Amino acid sequence: MKYLIWLCRIVLGGLFIFSGVVKANDPMGLAYKMNEIFDVWGLSGLAHMSEALSIGMIAFEIIGGVAVIVGNSFRAYIAVMLLLNIFYTFLTYYIWTSGKVKECGCFGDCLKISNAETFYKDVILTSINLFLWIFRYRVFPVFKVPKYNMIIVGAAAVFAFGFQWYTLHFLPVHDCLPYRAGNNLWEKMQPGPDAQPAVYETKLTYEKNGVKKEFSEEEFNKQKIWEDPAWKFDTSVSTLVKEAVGQPEIPRDLALTGLTGGDSTEKVLTSKGYTFLWFVREPEKDEVKKNMDRIKNIIAKAGTMNVKFYVLCTAGPDLCKTYQEVWGMKDVTFLTLDGTISKTAIRTNPGLMLLNDGTVMGKWSYMNYPKDIVLENGKLNCK
Repeated sequence: MKYLIWLCRIVLGGLFIFSGVVKANDPMGLAYKMNEIFDVWGLSGLAHMSEALSIGMIAFEIIGGVAVIVGNSFRAYIAVMLLLNIFYTFLTYYIWTSGKVKECGCFGDCLKISNAETFYKDVILTSINLFLWIFRYRVFPVFKVPKYNMIIVGAAAVFAFGFQWYTLHFLPVHDCLPYRAGNNLWEKMQPGPDAQPAVYETKLTYEKNGVKKEFSEEEFNKQKIWEDPAWKFDTSVSTLVKEAVGQPEIPRDLALTGLTGGDSTEKVLTSKGYTFLWFVREPEKDEVKKNMDRIKNIIAKAGTMNVKFYVLCTAGPDLCKTYQEVWGMKDVTFLTLDGTISKTAIRTNPGLMLLNDGTVMGKWSYMNYPKDIVLENGKLNCK
């Protein structure tokens, strides 16, 4: 029994640590996923808490995973982990069966598994968790000196919060999104030659005389349910039948629009040579002003090197024009961009991206813009 308990501790704790570290690479990705779920559940008012909830949940996964293996305050951690695993199991089952959320994002964007696989994974983890909770009184700390166990768990806490602070301010260490370095954005927007959309099966539930009945779309249309006012709509559930094939990694709703109208997406993304894109969301934020002198230096240098520079702003055209004057960038082209696309392209607000013939060469957060740019033998060096 002792060895089985140890095996379960290592499996449960190890998976929690792995899950936490992968998500800590991009805490905002989890926050955006939370917002998506909040919207589906009609809890949009919690959106302002999503970043804090994301940071806290990721930190607990890492700290809790280490604590379970080390055995420090085991009974408290295993109880909280059991509650969390039960919730995860319910959530992943809902995501899998409802079809209202595309994917759970349990391992972030770097490691994607299907919703069904995610659910079964959580069922197994919950079972292991329950086993350890039942035998919690037979689990003892690794070290007999309590402070050693506390030091290890404390170090895990420092790492959990420190790593997240870094990735939130300096972009993810490993970029797993389609806007990562090495990808040609315009090419990633094109569907493959064998492209096929996803196929969903929709079940409609209607109520009549207190009795609920489920219809497929074919049955619903064949029986012309809508013609009978006695039938009252109850729910609609869509289940994925066949995964999409050959779909573009970057959705076609990536659209760069001029302040006076007109789509500049293809022009910008297929432009030859070097192009800087400065992504700005919520231009009123203090972070936008941080290291603004570096941005203006890049703009000035780019103008002498025939390097293009665009500001991609999520605000409306009128507000963009106002900031264009406030920032002293009247000669810089401003384009509007959807906020969700901007968040996916670059996590920090603001952030800088460099393209060469449409291919991403580099990305920087507002914390570490290049201090200078130099064009040598046709190659642009950012220092």
